[in-house]
Amino acid sequence: MSTSTRSLASLDVSLPGPAEWTLPLASLFAASEKLLDLAAVLSAVLFADVLYRALDPARAAACAPSTVFLCAAGFALLFVFLLDRYGGYRPCLSLLAIRETERILRVTLQAFLLALLAAYFCAVPVSRLAFSLALVTVPLFLTLEKWEMHKLLRMLRGKGFGTRRAVILGTGPAARRIYSALVRSPKFGVDPVAFVDDDPQAGTTEIYEPSYRGKHSARVMPGPLCPELFRQLNASVLVIADPAANRESMLLTNPNMAAGVSIYFAPADFLEPGYWVDYAELDGIVLAHLSRGTNRILFDLGKRMLDMFVAALMLLPLAVIAPVIAILVKSTSPGPVLFRQQRAGKAGRRFTMFKFRTMFQDAPHYETSPGAGDDPRVTPVGRFLRRTSLDELPQLMNVLLGQMSLVGPRPEMPFIVEQYTPLQRQRLLVKPGITGLWQIGPTRAFPIHENMEYDLYYIRHCSLFMDAAILLHTLLFAPRGI
Repeated sequence: MSTSTRSLASLDVSLPGPAEWTLPLASLFAASEKLLDLAAVLSAVLFADVLYRALDPARAAACAPSTVFLCAAGFALLFVFLLDRYGGYRPCLSLLAIRETERILRVTLQAFLLALLAAYFCAVPVSRLAFSLALVTVPLFLTLEKWEMHKLLRMLRGKGFGTRRAVILGTGPAARRIYSALVRSPKFGVDPVAFVDDDPQAGTTEIYEPSYRGKHSARVMPGPLCPELFRQLNASVLVIADPAANRESMLLTNPNMAAGVSIYFAPADFLEPGYWVDYAELDGIVLAHLSRGTNRILFDLGKRMLDMFVAALMLLPLAVIAPVIAILVKSTSPGPVLFRQQRAGKAGRRFTMFKFRTMFQDAPHYETSPGAGDDPRVTPVGRFLRRTSLDELPQLMNVLLGQMSLVGPRPEMPFIVEQYTPLQRQRLLVKPGITGLWQIGPTRAFPIHENMEYDLYYIRHCSLFMDAAILLHTLLFAPRGI
């Protein structure tokens, strides 16, 4: 196999070309994913029809079940075609699969608009209730199906099906986050089995993935890299995560080492404070240039409208569960029900943030947040509220006041913001949020400002569809914190 070199971002990875895959398994996985998506969309539409018939049986009786099934099958084929057209079946996975869910939401809107257009020209009556139900069930079913598919694929990868074993050069923060991304990206098909450290004092310790559970780990082995090491580990992939490594002298000019090894590398940080790095391709040449982020008036207006609508909608169930939470907080530990604290918002402006109190009253008011489930400052009820994220619900008031958004970087305490580096201050370019990529990520055990890739990724790619995708992931998958 010839050597190939790829660029590997810290948590948003690119997949090797088809020649580097076990083609039969790759084709089988791709075909299976399309079939599962077809089944999920078909099931969602039929489920919406069942709900419609239960809610409005008189009008639903006018449409035969066989006709509904044929229309649902045609819609499912259209949906999978659009997903394929927009790259939904490329063997790659973005940061926390958010871009995949964002793509599902975009394709859902497009597919339903095309279906409405076809129904109009074919003079087929469409019930608004049935349409609304399907508009909810299709992305919900598809997101859950893909989540379960990723779990199944991860299990198959763990048993070695279609998986290539990898060695990561370096043990620093970039190497550890790349390791976590590879472990959580089954579609990538690469299993990191060892770190290699050029430090002669390095021992055979282990590095665990940066999450609360820490299920996965890989050995740290002393360098230097050599063909014997790859044969010993049965590895065929090298990820260079050390920005100081001299790639040319190490591997790319070493035919004995390069034979049969696919090489990836994490590019050195090219992000200047206050600027974005954009890329343009000119006849096969990739050029990078620095540009200032631009303000998007229409996006900001749409985001504010989304915040107001969802926050107002969520106040209805909050009015039911808030008294229960208040009684539990008040009856299990002395002190106020609500916890008020100064936080830094957009552009560093300070505001008072609200939460249900989860710590004992004598806990320091301004100190780093608990990073473990057994932190003695947290009350028993507080552990439950934190684990389910119910303690964040009073921040809906901050959203309605315009101090926060539903989605965005978490607001930090002022004393931490005062110590920000220029790069970290980019978190202040947007409104802080109740939820965001950091909250649904595997590294919530680490301080907010040490997970810059999440916030920079969001700030760079934010859209209304991404906000909706993050809210959907928060609703379905996030209640697993401390």
